[in-house]
Amino acid sequence: MSTEAQKSGQKPLDVVGVGFGPSNLGTAIAIHEHNATASAEQRLSAAFAERQDRFGWHRGMLLEGATMQVHYLKDLATLRNPSSQFSFLAYLHEHDRLADFINYRSSYPTRREFHDYLEWAAGRVEKLAAESVDVRYGREVLEVVPVHGDGTVQALDVLLRSGGQVERLRARNVVLACGLVPVMPAGVTMSSRIWHNRDLLFRTGELAGTNPRRFAVVGAGQSAAETAEHLHRTFPEAEVHAVFARYGYSPADDSSFANRIFDPPAVDQFFTAPDEVKGRIVGYHSNTNYSVVDSDLIEKLYRTHYDERVAGAERLKFHNVSEVVEVVEAGDQVKLSVQSNLDGSREVIMVDAVVYATGYRVDDPLELLDDGLAAAVVRDDQGRPAVQRDYRLATTTIGQTPVRAGIYLQGATEHTHGISSTLLSNVAVRSGEIVRSLAEV
Repeated sequence: MSTEAQKSGQKPLDVVGVGFGPSNLGTAIAIHEHNATASAEQRLSAAFAERQDRFGWHRGMLLEGATMQVHYLKDLATLRNPSSQFSFLAYLHEHDRLADFINYRSSYPTRREFHDYLEWAAGRVEKLAAESVDVRYGREVLEVVPVHGDGTVQALDVLLRSGGQVERLRARNVVLACGLVPVMPAGVTMSSRIWHNRDLLFRTGELAGTNPRRFAVVGAGQSAAETAEHLHRTFPEAEVHAVFARYGYSPADDSSFANRIFDPPAVDQFFTAPDEVKGRIVGYHSNTNYSVVDSDLIEKLYRTHYDERVAGAERLKFHNVSEVVEVVEAGDQVKLSVQSNLDGSREVIMVDAVVYATGYRVDDPLELLDDGLAAAVVRDDQGRPAVQRDYRLATTTIGQTPVRAGIYLQGATEHTHGISSTLLSNVAVRSGEIVRSLAEV
């Protein structure tokens, strides 16, 4: 639906999605499949706004050989609708690789292939769902503001900026999927030689032909280990210094029982659990997702390190139980002061670039709400937004005006819905639950 049509008084959209990464792509697919079987009155109209100019998901970490940590059946649709045209199996079939993937004998596709699947699904949405789902790339969402009328807030305006133009989309509901923001240590600023691993492929591409001699990688999780392996393999003359506070990389718990924390029923169980139990569950199972590394990659790095020591040509170096206490750019190099947490001794390392694989935080979606709307969001006793089981924010009033329009969250719900809130594992089911709620309000 065009902006002009909305200005002329045409009824609001049913939903506007903010962000079009995997989570809201899953929402768009669920809307399309809902509409395919719904009556004309029950069909949903939707638009999605995405800052990027085209679909993309962690492009800077699409490393050669890096695999997903999630089973291929936990795609955008299968757990909700096994016969979906948007499943990973449907993607393989269309690309004539289904038999080849079976012979591949792994449940975990490479990250490059899964990204190709996501791009394929996004293009399929634009092709098959164009009548009801409008995807707008190159749009920065500025603010979500309430629309007052008849004594209530029944709709919301989403303000978008594209170039120098501001657009306004009006909808009965919004789904906020603002994604993740890279975390850097306090006092450290990204530059041409100080990177977050998010930009790894882009930055290393700029070094082609420069013959770098030394890198440092800070962090102990999966991305840090992948970054160290990639740099070591890509620059065969360079040293790679891995710096982390742990004694060594810790293996991820991907055992069958532990993986149940990502199953759809676990969301129901977590949601109804007392707060103290929720905290214990997250603590018990943080090693399924946070600051842990695939066991095969740990073994590969250790064997590489050991073989180099045997050969007397050590390029992969580990500074364990240590931390970077100072980072200073010095011309075309970076000076790192690495301190041992065991005895306090310091070592200075001069590197061509330092990569911080220090994780992400959930971007606060409520920052997009105007002040009155944000104040209407109910908070718990710790100041966190109160989120209902269907991922809809609990709201009260703006002044004396009740907020009836729906604000849904994709992500930023770990405190209410558990560890899988920001992960791919539950995208299909979570999106379906949101769409079912949208169709009922």
